[in-house]
Amino acid sequence: MEPAERHAWLCAEIAKHDYHYFVLDAPKIGDREYDALLEELKQLERSHPELVHASSPTQRVGERPREGVVKATHAFPMFSLDNTYNEGELREFDRRVRDGLQGEAFRYVVEPKLDGASLEVVYEGGRLVLGATRGDGRVGEDVTDNVRTIRSLPLTLADKRKLTLRGEVVIFRRDLAAINERRIQEGEEPFANPRNAAAGSLRLLDTRETSARPLRLFVYELVERHYPTHREALAAITAIGLPAHGLERICEDVEGVLRRIEEFDRERKQLAYETDGVVIKVDLLSQRDRLGSTARFPRWAIAYKFEAERAFTIVRAIETDLGRTGALTPVATLDPVRLSGTVVARASLHNMDYITEKDVRIGDTVSVEKAGEIIPQVISVELDKRPAGTEPWTPPSACPVCATPVQRMPDEAALRCPNPLCPGRVKAGIFYFTRRSAMDVDRLGWALIDQLVERGLLRDVADVFALPAQRAALLELERMAEKSVDNLLESIERARTGRSLVQLLTGLGIPLVGGVAARLIAERYRTLPELLAREPAQVGAELAAIRGIGPKIAESVARFLAEQQNRRMLEKLLELGVELAPPEVRVTEGPLGGASFCVTGTLTRPREEIHALIRTAGGEVHDNVRKGTTYLVAGEKVGQSKLTAAEKRGTKVITEDQLAQLIETGRA
Repeated sequence: MEPAERHAWLCAEIAKHDYHYFVLDAPKIGDREYDALLEELKQLERSHPELVHASSPTQRVGERPREGVVKATHAFPMFSLDNTYNEGELREFDRRVRDGLQGEAFRYVVEPKLDGASLEVVYEGGRLVLGATRGDGRVGEDVTDNVRTIRSLPLTLADKRKLTLRGEVVIFRRDLAAINERRIQEGEEPFANPRNAAAGSLRLLDTRETSARPLRLFVYELVERHYPTHREALAAITAIGLPAHGLERICEDVEGVLRRIEEFDRERKQLAYETDGVVIKVDLLSQRDRLGSTARFPRWAIAYKFEAERAFTIVRAIETDLGRTGALTPVATLDPVRLSGTVVARASLHNMDYITEKDVRIGDTVSVEKAGEIIPQVISVELDKRPAGTEPWTPPSACPVCATPVQRMPDEAALRCPNPLCPGRVKAGIFYFTRRSAMDVDRLGWALIDQLVERGLLRDVADVFALPAQRAALLELERMAEKSVDNLLESIERARTGRSLVQLLTGLGIPLVGGVAARLIAERYRTLPELLAREPAQVGAELAAIRGIGPKIAESVARFLAEQQNRRMLEKLLELGVELAPPEVRVTEGPLGGASFCVTGTLTRPREEIHALIRTAGGEVHDNVRKGTTYLVAGEKVGQSKLTAAEKRGTKVITEDQLAQLIETGRA
């Protein structure tokens, strides 16, 4: 073949195998053969760069991160759906449809309600030209570069018509479990549910990170009126090679809908992805037009949501995990139980007050709920099943690692080990120090830190930068061959001169000092030597005068610097050649200029990234809601204390999408 002919054949062949693997789940060749095709295509494009085009399989992942958020206006609004949880409300919906159609015959299409992130994709002339999040339904975020990394979605189609498609981006259960296991090992919070994981992955600025997430798309709607019915549009979607779930069913009336709901509730447990209900839609598009929409919802569709899945199991033990600040977190060890597609054997009990409130005891039968959540929750104790002779759980009086008597500080629910040299605290502190949000030292996980602390190679966080001089000792550790050691040392050297004072201060684990306070401290002192040149009491006084710090944080920093072992550790960092960049100059002008924000809850992207967006747009970030905080950006699982503080101080509560709209337009 001529190079151009071979290039076209390779692109088509790879696209075909992507479809069989990611859509049909029936690969026709093995990984080695697939990789050989892709490598041949890459070599061909290196030899003939004029053949490279945006729809080539080699171009799914970009070389550079996106520079920022770009908005995309939906040509047709992406409505939310009204929800129902019971048969009576569903029958009322059916009555409204019948009244609206004045007795005319109609049919419903019933399909799964997928638990993922809504997405719009647009093809023009057979090429993928746009991928956009739902946003507020009218304006979303342009995430085309990230959408191109979804291997189940073809970059080209034989159909040359304009196609505007709506779908749901999901992550399979098995894939999410692997992602969360890796995130925990790297010291990051696990994703709370597949929806957050999918939405956060879509909005990452670096497509290389998105491509590492196993995202899949199921298309469920064609916006253009190329077909008279929804059912025919779904069939066409599948026929032209677009990924669809294929689980839609036609129902002649509401009785058939109820039967399908009951049937699907049994089937969905066997699916590879999460669903939380079904969507019921009128099939004929002209009838949808007659029914119309309210300001928020279409009148021709409704979502029926299932009750949260629960399981019952027995508490066999209550233990405590030790964190870097010395806080002891109680954890329930459970009889393994299958829940929402995974086996649950442990559940956090949060703090001592939570155990007291729920009266959780060893031997109790407890109700555990996930409701799509990856982190299980103990909802309640089945008191009628409590064995005779159980006793309330007694919190430990001593640290489980170093045996130092524990303390409980006023106004805190946590017990703490006060020993700063406790091996458990040292390990947790080093783990936190090396995470991505702090000094970002890759390849230093829990198992390796355990070995390094036990062998005396790490006594504090500064010792991380002394490890390159211990190469021979590193090679003696378990699972540390030449390549593993080299990778670790390369990561340490990158961190030695490639991090900022903000990252260092964040990673030190100073009580009450998070990323926001760390930035304010770094803006005041600029360099670590300048900070160390001050007396601790002077630092405390200077920080207390800074808007956004406050007396408690200032006192905590002063107390940290007054401890000789901490000062010695900071001096050792300098001796080991750690060079820290000062923080960027603060932006004060922009769409958020003059406004201040507190960000809380579970969000679709890392909190540090949202902080950066706010600062870039001229806004100020607060760690907590206080007097003068303009907005509270609230995700899922928001603590009541933050909402109460917002109400008390007149702080407006907005969503992440409203923040994006505020940055774009200046109005939430």
